[in-house]
Amino acid sequence: MAAIVRIDDEVIDTDYFIRTLKLTGQFEGLIEQLVREKLTVQAAKKAGIAMPAEEIQERADQFRRIQGLHRAADMNHYLDTLGVTLDEFEDFIVDSLYHEKMMAQVCNDKAVEQYFKLNSPKFDAVEVSHIVLDTEGKAKEMMSALTDDPDSFAEMAREHSIGDEAQQGGLIGRVLRGSLRPDIEARVFNAGPGDLLGPFPSADKSTFEIFAVNAKHPAALDEETAIEVRRLLREEWLGARAQEHIIEACPAR
Repeated sequence: MAAIVRIDDEVIDTDYFIRTLKLTGQFEGLIEQLVREKLTVQAAKKAGIAMPAEEIQERADQFRRIQGLHRAADMNHYLDTLGVTLDEFEDFIVDSLYHEKMMAQVCNDKAVEQYFKLNSPKFDAVEVSHIVLDTEGKAKEMMSALTDDPDSFAEMAREHSIGDEAQQGGLIGRVLRGSLRPDIEARVFNAGPGDLLGPFPSADKSTFEIFAVNAKHPAALDEETAIEVRRLLREEWLGARAQEHIIEACPAR
């Protein structure tokens, strides 16, 4: 049990710190992040990724400059204050480089292009707006009014919708597959621009939702899609690495 900080005569120790993280729901997220980073570092080492001394020094120097530590004595004092040794600091720098290089390999341009080609339908997108009402009767009346005057959708949303996007005329924006409830998604992605769909009741029938399809965007490997592909590549790769190891929580002492 090590002390972290003292407030007058009260000491906050590591046990208190960890307990607070758990009770505030932050502990699991931090542990997951640490596990993901360690899995990546282990895979990088197994793959034989090179780690030249000059790259380690360059990254260490970059860290030092960012922290405003311009002299060796400043750096040593900084690490002493943290209770971190020079060897531990070097391990931190090396691991961060391993992580960066491994992810660069996993998410290289060729991998992104191949993943997109194999999974392009999931990157189809539609631009939609919706109106959310609290009774089925209101929803049916609204659907009838919109059928007669579809151009009034945004105005009707601002005046009558109880959804969060009401003040934006009900505009949700561009959504990918998997972003909507499955039964709604199937209808929306099969609709054409200008189509009205609904009303769709919520699970408890407390709200009813009407959708307008504003535009359709067939899958294209633009910058936004490439970012999402890289995220999916990382997640799938990390999931596969996790299957190769035994990962279990250690019992609390």
